[in-house]
Amino acid sequence: MPNVPFNAFVRTALDWGADRAKIVVAKDIVTAEWVRMKCRYGCDGYGLGHLCPPRTPSPEDTRRMLSSYTAALLFTFDGNHCRNRGRKSVRHRQLVFDLERLIFLGGFYRALGMGCGPCRLCRSCDVDQPCRHPDSARPAMEACGIDVFQTMANAGLELHVVQKRTDPYTMVGLVLIE
Repeated sequence: MPNVPFNAFVRTALDWGADRAKIVVAKDIVTAEWVRMKCRYGCDGYGLGHLCPPRTPSPEDTRRMLSSYTAALLFTFDGNHCRNRGRKSVRHRQLVFDLERLIFLGGFYRALGMGCGPCRLCRSCDVDQPCRHPDSARPAMEACGIDVFQTMANAGLELHVVQKRTDPYTMVGLVLIE
């Protein structure tokens, strides 16, 4: 896996607000069926948006798609507390989109970004109409069946479960590179 241009992507991610960034081997990105079940039975936004299950790729579809990539930029964006999640989520999603675009324009035309958590680009999502932000909206990794905790562990990066609403949290982003 060449790392000359990839190192520049890591530096840019950090310069643009990521707290941690690392190039990972795509085969270390883990998908699992149980991840989408956590969306279905643990998130009050399930089925309410274009970027949430069941409208996102299944874990099997994601697994097949990941097999066509060799590398990814994995990065974190640390938030303060739950009460700020909406604003932080939009900034995080913008970072995913901006990094995807940078990598695409860098010659990696198959670059594809993924964020985390429900999309907050709009106050509400009308799933009976086309997405209002198809140019910048990207699905969450977990909505596509990616086990973010195991993927982070495989990359040698810590990620902790949030115990209560006032605990600090970490948002994770990914841009696939090929």
